[in-house]
Amino acid sequence: MVAALLLLAAAPVAGDAPSPPPSPVSLRLNAAEAHQGAASDGTYLYAIDNDRIGKYRIATGEKVAQWQGERRLYPHMNSCTVVGTELVCAASNYPAVPQTSAVEIFDTRTLKHVRSTSLGFGPGSLTVMDRHEGKWWAVFANYEGKGGEPGRDYRHTVLVRMDDQFRAEASWAFPEAVLARMAPKSCSGLSWGGDGLIYATGHDRPEVYAMKLPEAGSRLELVDTIGLATPGQAIDWDPKVKRRLWSIGRGANEVVASEIREVSALP
Repeated sequence: MVAALLLLAAAPVAGDAPSPPPSPVSLRLNAAEAHQGAASDGTYLYAIDNDRIGKYRIATGEKVAQWQGERRLYPHMNSCTVVGTELVCAASNYPAVPQTSAVEIFDTRTLKHVRSTSLGFGPGSLTVMDRHEGKWWAVFANYEGKGGEPGRDYRHTVLVRMDDQFRAEASWAFPEAVLARMAPKSCSGLSWGGDGLIYATGHDRPEVYAMKLPEAGSRLELVDTIGLATPGQAIDWDPKVKRRLWSIGRGANEVVASEIREVSALP
């Protein structure tokens, strides 16, 4: 009976089904830049917009630094993650085509932009750059309609493992059930969990998809779908508070901390 209930909990959510109930929210912080995503080092929050970043102290909500870029150089910065003393951000020319992408890196202490790595033309628009087990993990999003290229749509969204020079080593397609929930947009956020699972969000639905690398083949496996209090966009796990996931309330100018339940990675 217990096994049957676990299987039911991990069953894919149909493309037209309502989202699961939202996870509990423990904290909300106002952040004017919270339009694309959020990142955290456990002490500070980084709210991300296309061409600006705000740094906030989690304990007080106080804004301590801000960076503003030139829009023609930073048309669409989507998500960031903290690696050491650097804020590593995924950027693209969305919604322009052909799709081009770059990795933009900032000093977390000052928010000064320190370097840029152009990835040029790729298999989509770069929306995620995460760090896990000594590798970079990138998501190249594809879209149906605005921002999409002929011959590719949301079904061509791909997770790519990269070396330290951002050179592709391996790649995986997303589960069909997840793509159906993201359609006609794509993956806006992804962050490796401490449990060894991959957590991803789409562009609009208030839910996060727990996935794992497959034992064989080229498509990620969906483990569970979890409800969020915010509608998609970029996410980041808090490195100090276990199971705390940061996301943004797009339109509400706020960063939200959700307490995500433990997920069982069934064989």
